[in-house]
Amino acid sequence: MAVTFAVPRAGSGHLARALRQPMTIAGLILTALLLGAGLLAPLLTAHDPLAQGPDALTGPSAAHLLGTDEFGRDLFSRTLFGLRQDAVVAGVAVPLAALIGVTLGLLSGLTGWLDVLIQRGFDVMLAFTALVMGVTVAAIVGPGMSAVVVTVVLVNIPLFGRVTRTAVLAQKNRDYVVAAELVGGSGSRVLLRHVLPNSVDGIVVQAALSLALAVFIEGAMSFVGIGVRPPDPSLGALLRTSINFLEQNTAYALGPIVAVTLLVLGFQLVADGVGKGLLRR
Repeated sequence: MAVTFAVPRAGSGHLARALRQPMTIAGLILTALLLGAGLLAPLLTAHDPLAQGPDALTGPSAAHLLGTDEFGRDLFSRTLFGLRQDAVVAGVAVPLAALIGVTLGLLSGLTGWLDVLIQRGFDVMLAFTALVMGVTVAAIVGPGMSAVVVTVVLVNIPLFGRVTRTAVLAQKNRDYVVAAELVGGSGSRVLLRHVLPNSVDGIVVQAALSLALAVFIEGAMSFVGIGVRPPDPSLGALLRTSINFLEQNTAYALGPIVAVTLLVLGFQLVADGVGKGLLRR
């Protein structure tokens, strides 16, 4: 007689409903518009973000929607290309951090000694604030986009790892997991086939929060001069240089401030919408 057991797949159905929440949809639309504008920046502006012009620090006009900077470069174009930098960071660093963090979180559920080792490693990584981690990484690999990506990865690995570990511990003693182990399922197979699919809710929420955190990290590192290097545009660098020229062009800081605020707001709406949607299940 074959032994059968029911494996709950709550994650997929509840997650789909959470993604249909009005708050989640609004956040997805907002972030898609902003990141899409960054990725399509060459098509949305006629100005080269690096091209200098004779008219420095002019105010907003039909030719330059946000005016120009101290070198006569178009600020609207530089803001769009700054959004592109954030899109690259969000699209590369956060998924990589999620992959490594989720893997380590799953490994924590295999054996006790491995769990202790991984958690102590997470404690060391969490001891560094994001900016201190950024300074440390920049001192090793040098300032630039690579430093930003590595910093975002290192900051988010323990966050994904802890979320995954908590979900695994909550699932591993449930009846369907015990039944899967009794019929001969190996520890790794049970984790990947049964525990992980039912732990995806918290990972999705953490992903949205990590995307917002990635925007802050890129902005902070570029603001202090260890992120994206001039003359390449970035939102943090635009904010830093705008401080000295606000009297000449008050719109200098407007573009990066609005872009960062709306981008973070979009990611937060997604995280809050998914979180509230999952709590209603």
